[in-house]
Amino acid sequence: MTSELTPQQAAQVALRAGLFLGDERHEGVAATANHIHSVITTLRELDFADTPPAMSYRAGQGDVDATL
Repeated sequence: MTSELTPQQAAQVALRAGLFLGDERHEGVAATANHIHSVITTLRELDFADTPPAMSYRAGQGDVDATL
């Protein structure tokens, strides 16, 4: 498992990408990046078994049930 991105690392990565973040934004950017990383990690752990790839999905086919 990778360690979380620190505010200082977020600032460095942003600068390398050509983005200047004000000092007050470093913590929020790091927290957001860490959250996104945790969600993606969870998605990567899902077992989709025989779920076909998205490119084989045909919109409008099959039963539609819009009730919640």
